[in-house]
Amino acid sequence: MNVSLPEEDLILIQTISEIVKVNDIQSYLIGGYVRDILLNRSCKDIDIACVGDGIDLAQNVARELKVRPPKIFKRFRTAMLRYGKTEIEFVGARKESYSSDSRNPVVLPGTLEDDLNRRDFTINALAIDLKNLKNQLDVIDPFNGIRDLENKTIRTPLDPDRTFTDDPLRMMRAIRFASQLGFTIEPSTFEGIKRNVDRIEIVSQERITTELNKIVLSNKPSVGFTLLEQSGLIDLIFPKMAQLRGVDFVDGHGHKDNYYHTTQVLDNVAEVSNDLWLRWAAIMHDIGKPRTKRYSKKSGWTFHGHDAVGANMTPKIFKQLKLPLDHKMKYVQKLVRLHLRPISLSKENITDSAIRRLLFDAGEDIDDLMTLCSADITTKNHNKQKRYLANYQIIKSKMVEIEAKDQLRNWQPPITGQDIMKAFNMSPSKDVGVIKTAIREAILDGKIRNDVKAAQEYMLTKGAELGYKPSN
Repeated sequence: MNVSLPEEDLILIQTISEIVKVNDIQSYLIGGYVRDILLNRSCKDIDIACVGDGIDLAQNVARELKVRPPKIFKRFRTAMLRYGKTEIEFVGARKESYSSDSRNPVVLPGTLEDDLNRRDFTINALAIDLKNLKNQLDVIDPFNGIRDLENKTIRTPLDPDRTFTDDPLRMMRAIRFASQLGFTIEPSTFEGIKRNVDRIEIVSQERITTELNKIVLSNKPSVGFTLLEQSGLIDLIFPKMAQLRGVDFVDGHGHKDNYYHTTQVLDNVAEVSNDLWLRWAAIMHDIGKPRTKRYSKKSGWTFHGHDAVGANMTPKIFKQLKLPLDHKMKYVQKLVRLHLRPISLSKENITDSAIRRLLFDAGEDIDDLMTLCSADITTKNHNKQKRYLANYQIIKSKMVEIEAKDQLRNWQPPITGQDIMKAFNMSPSKDVGVIKTAIREAILDGKIRNDVKAAQEYMLTKGAELGYKPSN
């Protein structure tokens, strides 16, 4: 496989190569950077392993490049410096040993061979000698990683049980690489994951979620979620999603498998958006279904209220997964709560009032909500799909029309509580809220225009009904 350095990294790596030669240090480009060069993928993280002290080399490079001194991690004998948008990590070549109850290794100095032996997969056990750079790079490849790149295969360099027992996070990484790269996990490697799934329990949730988010952000996330399900990892890292799996039958009637429906919705969103949190809304949209699943002879299988139940579950799930509990969680929670609204509108005569309320409740997230709802159409029945999509277009057209007329997106009330108290010389009270709510409802029902003058007139009417007189 003929390969050369990326043009944007050429000067940087040649500079490091000269320092290595002058100081006679055995140093190598290693791991994921070499893999991505071979795959012609962009990579902003460069890993360099040296036989000896990687910290000294990092300090020399920082001085030569005239950048800030490297950040040093003495415990792991590593250093990291930033050059423009590129992060360069320097490590001393090492060998590792693990205890049964920790994924933190005991690190000892080692050779290049030791360092490549400890790598997670053959496609990452690749190196390029920085003292011997050529136009066509000579890749050190002791485990046939280049062949596995060509065959699109994920394989451990050593026995899979040893690899995954030593560092159980590698099971998540194998699935993440398969999902990101469109590769297949070699059968004995995948069997090794299945045998060692329980080891994932010693890994911190933060590190698991980092890998999970990378799966979510891959071009076709269902690849990763299918592997998580088949391996048994999903039961341990995300049990609430695992509960979506399976089909129950009563009197010969079954419902769809909501796990695979969810992964299909996720893929549909991924085709049109790279937004991590919109993709999480796709993952979470039916998370309340296991709690609301019911069967009746009259209606068959139902999941009434799963939207509200799922929205209520969202904060706890985010906390368990160590996902942010800020506006991102609230955004996902909102989309989960509202994801059935456009669907229900499409099944009935669509009133202007219903559209106004949808615009009001969704606010600035209305476009993302409609993206999610469109992605939720996974029926294989062509006529049904065509009808649902046509109904959505009607809803979208009505939304554009009403939004242009009523300006309800990011709606702010034209009359505030302070305005009401001033108009009637009132103190803060329940009646202030009653009048304010009445104005909002009148606007959403289309009784009055969404402007200050119409709202003031309605405020005076409602105030009079409650026995208040204008202050002037």
